[in-house]
Amino acid sequence: MANHKVVCWDCGAEVADPYVTVCPKCGGLLTVKMDLEPIKEMRPEDLQKTPLGVWRYAPFMPVDPAHKVSIQEGGTPLYKTDALSAEIGVKQAYVKFEGLNPTGSFKDRGMTVGVSHAKELGAKVVGCASTGNTSASLAAYASKAGIKCAVFLPSGKVAAGKLAQALFFGAKVLSIDGNFDDALALARKMSDERKLYLLNSINPYRPEGQKSVLFEIIDQLKFDVPDRVILPVGNAANIWAIYKACMELKEVGWIDKVPMLTGIQAEGAAPVAKAFRAKSKDFIPEEHPETVATAIRIGNPVSGRKALHAIYDTNGYAETVTDAEIIAAQQLLGRREGVCVEPASAASVAGLKKLRENGVIDRDERVVCICTGNGLKDPDTIIANSPAPIKCKNSVEDVERILSE
Repeated sequence: MANHKVVCWDCGAEVADPYVTVCPKCGGLLTVKMDLEPIKEMRPEDLQKTPLGVWRYAPFMPVDPAHKVSIQEGGTPLYKTDALSAEIGVKQAYVKFEGLNPTGSFKDRGMTVGVSHAKELGAKVVGCASTGNTSASLAAYASKAGIKCAVFLPSGKVAAGKLAQALFFGAKVLSIDGNFDDALALARKMSDERKLYLLNSINPYRPEGQKSVLFEIIDQLKFDVPDRVILPVGNAANIWAIYKACMELKEVGWIDKVPMLTGIQAEGAAPVAKAFRAKSKDFIPEEHPETVATAIRIGNPVSGRKALHAIYDTNGYAETVTDAEIIAAQQLLGRREGVCVEPASAASVAGLKKLRENGVIDRDERVVCICTGNGLKDPDTIIANSPAPIKCKNSVEDVERILSE
């Protein structure tokens, strides 16, 4: 395990209490500061003896791998999507399909590190507020670790596939009267009173595991850094994690350029994109976020300011897409590339299409779209936006008639 300390992202103060989720001095966000000096003596090939996955990058992680709670997360495919590239008009588009993680989303990367740290601390209960994917992931890793798990859900509007997973893995699933922000406030109160170890993305250890998606992309491209990485933005920890990974790889001298980090939000839940349009370093929360992409239906993103910093510092971009554009991109990916993603994941592809049409993305760019979750998480939306099964007589002639239409 690399030496590290938890510090305030705003004032730089060191924070020792592992249950604190914001800086006791200024109320700022926390982040992990890694000591990367030992890695500077290594080369990328030194890590490649270990299978592709989160724990290949253990030297960059703030947890002793001897204590890891793992279900073989990470190691997801990076698809070279030629049909998508041609359709959208870019040199090369890739899709990093995070839906093939153990619980079907990118959250497993952060959770393996977060729950491993909870185990190191001797935590008896872990918990999170969630619109779905976080709860599914935490419930799985808590069951693997043998730790009790409480999940705080906003009442209604959670996709059935995600709720089913949290219930299936044995978590105490609590439907809170209110929205996501209300559920998070209650979970944080429990954490402040030391009644659970909170594993929402406000926890500084979660983004440390999520860094691994960028490490993998660079590995899979044989250290030929892409021009741009596009990803959906909900609570905004993932874009911050990817930025942090870029900075760490640059610090150890393994890369010499950084991709433009580009965050895509649904039009009805877009505080970060609106702040970017206003050239602001801070955002105004959205009181009533609304979108078909439930995984990014978040009005007050915990890591919103960190996301804006990541975008500005890499000369990146932020954009909004409509629900109709999200569904169209989801279908495009399915029908041209055979990849089934949930609506929030398709936001990255919808953003690529829109930014190419607007001239923000150049024809010559090599772009990686991160698709954060599996389409099977939200089958209801897929069915609602697909044609109904076709009535057919039990005859070859009728099948031929239908196929020729």
